[in-house]
Amino acid sequence: MTNKAIIHSDNAPAAIGTYSQAVKVNNTVYLSGQIPLDPKTMQLVEGDFAAQAHQVFRNLAAVCEAADGSLKDIVKLNIYLTDLANFPIVNEVMGQYFQPPYPARAAIGINQLPRASLIEADGIMVI
Repeated sequence: MTNKAIIHSDNAPAAIGTYSQAVKVNNTVYLSGQIPLDPKTMQLVEGDFAAQAHQVFRNLAAVCEAADGSLKDIVKLNIYLTDLANFPIVNEVMGQYFQPPYPARAAIGINQLPRASLIEADGIMVI
């Protein structure tokens, strides 16, 4: 029998479309993409690419916590970048939120993200 639950955190941006912040099925949590929105204002954070990357990881962490997990429980992380030249900054910022063993990861260069964000990340967490 499948045990499915919708995960929501007020400490992460509210969904801006027809999706949930995360869906938990048994002990696996599927995290929707997070862009660098401030959850209080629902506006993009101000600052450079690093500031946006930090906010994305804070948003993911908030959803993980709402599912009784943490970033260390993420087993697969997908990162979408509008400029792959920012990849070294992603690695630097990610190193402040994740410790070895790191999750499996993909970094994908794309043309455009919602709200003109420079970065988005989603993932799968097992708790």
